[in-house]
Amino acid sequence: MALEAFKLDGKVAIVTGCNTGLGQGMALALAQAGADIVGVNRTDPADTRRQVEALGQRFADLRANLSDISGIEGLVEQALALSGRVDILVNNAGIIRREDAINFTEKDWDEVMDLNLKACFFFSQAVARQFVAQGTGGKIINVASMLSFQGGVRVPSYTASKSGVTGITRLMANEWAGHGINVNAIAPGYMATHNTAALRADAKRNAAILERIPAGRWGTPDDLAGPVVFLASRASDYVNGYTVAVDGGWLAR
Repeated sequence: MALEAFKLDGKVAIVTGCNTGLGQGMALALAQAGADIVGVNRTDPADTRRQVEALGQRFADLRANLSDISGIEGLVEQALALSGRVDILVNNAGIIRREDAINFTEKDWDEVMDLNLKACFFFSQAVARQFVAQGTGGKIINVASMLSFQGGVRVPSYTASKSGVTGITRLMANEWAGHGINVNAIAPGYMATHNTAALRADAKRNAAILERIPAGRWGTPDDLAGPVVFLASRASDYVNGYTVAVDGGWLAR
């Protein structure tokens, strides 16, 4: 049956930044589909761990600051020591800095680019090497953004990093598809998370955003469940280098 292709029983997924928000939502969706989760976070993902384990799946807690890529190889080794294999990587960890482009600092540029783009590439590289060594292929899912397609305002390094994510997603897909590795991305639209709390609290900005979204509402972490399970499963085995917008129709306007 077609539904069998979406099952992740016996799979192990590394999910970065899964202590709250969209990362937590994707980790829980993968666990609901049958995967064990290796969470990579800077802080304690206690709530995510509790919910994953309540689903009957294992949760391994690894701590790291991914702005420093020197620890990435070690994280993959730790994941293997805990689980014996890796099948899925979700590069979700990211940050944003807001300031007019004319005043934007080098520090804010580098911090965002290092985590959102540099770490995304090098974590993917490390996991892809493991996929090749395992000889079973694998799935890499990067988290892009509406600003992978649009310019935005007051977020120059975030726009650059997320535009870069779509580019390296295509590049890695081109190089690694022959190894059975699928590299794709999800571009969330306006989502109700901690990062957008200020926007939602601003009545004028909130109304302007909702007016532009055909679905008429902010997205939630649950809205990423179907797309992430699809891209993590064998149902997407012939999908390579694509960025799926999950935006309530924002880009269609």
